[in-house]
Amino acid sequence: PRAERAKRAMRWVESVGLKSWENSYPGQLSGGMQQRVGIARALCTDPEILLMDEPFSALDPLIRREMQEELLALQSKLNKTIIFITHDLDEALRLGDRIAILKDGQVVQVGTAEEILTNPVDDYVAEFTRDVNRSRVLTARTAMYKPRVVLDRAGPRSALKVMEEQGLSSVFVVDREQHLVGVVTVDDAVPAAQRGVSDLRELVITDIPRTTPDTFLEELIPVAAHNRMPIAVLDEEQRLVGVIPRVAVLSALAGRRAQGEEPKPAAV
Repeated sequence: PRAERAKRAMRWVESVGLKSWENSYPGQLSGGMQQRVGIARALCTDPEILLMDEPFSALDPLIRREMQEELLALQSKLNKTIIFITHDLDEALRLGDRIAILKDGQVVQVGTAEEILTNPVDDYVAEFTRDVNRSRVLTARTAMYKPRVVLDRAGPRSALKVMEEQGLSSVFVVDREQHLVGVVTVDDAVPAAQRGVSDLRELVITDIPRTTPDTFLEELIPVAAHNRMPIAVLDEEQRLVGVIPRVAVLSALAGRRAQGEEPKPAAV
């Protein structure tokens, strides 16, 4: 029925941000607005799968980014399966939950953005991704190492033993539930042990940078540059799940972890 058609059309016009433009002609709309009309038209049939073949390729960079953001916002609400074809790798890495790279009609590799950047399956994929801005794709989870820790109930001598065994100049301190307490350095632990101090908590430095596993490395570059301490990676329960030495941020951006480099102990 006509009323139902109009109601459904208006729903999708509003969903793509074109409310009050529904009576406009194509020539009255910008390129980005016309692309929104195309998306709304496709959604009107409520399909299970959307196939988008380079939908934003003809748009200028600013409008293109706006449309990418619009698509991500829509997807968060609709949870549709979208097959998005693009020659722009940055666009694929930004939009895709899983990415398939094709060469000569064959699927070369399928994976998440991090999997493709950190573990390219062959030289073609490695070269294809060589110029990607990794800081906008890779997260703290990519760069973090397993932390070497001591319990807050231990003493300075226990902390020094861990540092000596691991070749560290500091060690993270946690409680029994693995919640982060802070960091103890060798410069503080040695004189404390000589004085007979038994409570490690007196030496803990609590003012250290912290982040979450899903934080992009782009956000951590200034943090690493302006802090002497390594970055502590905490989960939702504030438990210490990893540590990122300052140099590890640069190593991850350079792709050294992707080349099979073994993680090193986290030290200040």
